[in-house]
Amino acid sequence: MTTSGAPLAGELDAALSGFADYLTRERNRSAHTVRAYRTDIELFLAHAAQAGVSALDQLELRHFRSWLGALDGAGLSRSTIARRAASVRSFMDWAVREETVPANPALRLRAPKRSSSLPAVLSRPQTDVLFEGLDEQAVQGDPSNLQRRAMIELLYGTGVRVGELVGLDIDDVDAERRTLVVLGKGSKERTVPYGIPAAHALDDWLRRGRPQWVSEKSGPALFLGRRGGRIDQRAVRTQVKDALDALGDTAAQGPHALRHSAATHLLDGGADLRAVQEILGHSSLATTQLYTHVSVERLRRSYEQAHPRA
Repeated sequence: MTTSGAPLAGELDAALSGFADYLTRERNRSAHTVRAYRTDIELFLAHAAQAGVSALDQLELRHFRSWLGALDGAGLSRSTIARRAASVRSFMDWAVREETVPANPALRLRAPKRSSSLPAVLSRPQTDVLFEGLDEQAVQGDPSNLQRRAMIELLYGTGVRVGELVGLDIDDVDAERRTLVVLGKGSKERTVPYGIPAAHALDDWLRRGRPQWVSEKSGPALFLGRRGGRIDQRAVRTQVKDALDALGDTAAQGPHALRHSAATHLLDGGADLRAVQEILGHSSLATTQLYTHVSVERLRRSYEQAHPRA
């Protein structure tokens, strides 16, 4: 059954399942990533099926172009269309390797270029206001406030992804050295340092907050839901969004804004680009270099506002 509710032809459905299994077993992709790929490809195959396609070797370039046209007509953003096109190209590359099709007709597919807009980041004064508010809320010792402060301190203080944060266990924390062992993309481990404010917030949560919520379902999980199990990403995203919304005038939204801010502030402070790459867990230095553009843009705005001959 596709996301549109209509079943795919047997061969198309089998190919989709085979690709999802390949992503999981051979590429070690997360369940979230596999679902995203599967959704994109299901939508394309359903579109092709409406044009009479029942097997992969019947696909032609016109089917891909027609699909992209339909996505554009539906008002989807350029980045979404580009991502879906990339998913389908990967799927067809896999089909070629599996010898299900003789060639990949999607190789000639031209998707719209992704938007080059820079990620929104918090200013230094905004981070001060954010953490002052979290400190005030944590004073009374409510577990929810203690945990929220600790999670946001770590998200900003280390630049970890929200998926990496929720996967942390207590044993991943080295309080003496103030480091975390993080399991990143592709199951790659890295060690990330965190600062004194995050250390205090984490200690508060472990001493005063976590014991109030811990249960048989908790296991070694560092952060918990109200029922005692490991907290999920949706709950963290909601809490971070609420905290950032409370700042008022900011375009920064969600946990990734804290990651963007951490990277930008590290570079603003003179951190080495490769050190930031290691902290963030980027496989390519080019990805980290995005944040140098953010810093330059911030510098340019400051110059234009302050310099008498700008």
